[in-house]
Amino acid sequence: MIAGDDPHTLHEWNVRTLRMPATVISSTLQDTLGWPDATIVSGDALGIVSRLKEESDVPLRSQASLSLNWALMAAGLVDRLQVTIFPVISGRTGTSPILGGAADFDLELLESRTLDGDTVELVYRPTLH
Repeated sequence: MIAGDDPHTLHEWNVRTLRMPATVISSTLQDTLGWPDATIVSGDALGIVSRLKEESDVPLRSQASLSLNWALMAAGLVDRLQVTIFPVISGRTGTSPILGGAADFDLELLESRTLDGDTVELVYRPTLH
């Protein structure tokens, strides 16, 4: 999805996401690239996320780089890890495991549901192992 795309052609989830306020943590970006309600901040990502968690009245959602998400998990800043399992095996075409390189975590299952008969959503509470 590109921020400037016609909202009529986007899935409703993408439209809702696009309309939400966003904080982008970056040391290189100078522009929000068309994201309507985004703020760019730079500095210590763990400190920024910790402050945002304390100040926010709503749960935060990270759609960041994998390495940042791993660091947030290792710092205990991730309360819920949502894993969506799609009925596809990418043994030859897959490029890398999504959690390859992350620390070791124990996962407590909080929720599970089948989305469309094939796709399964699992929600866990991660605890550093």
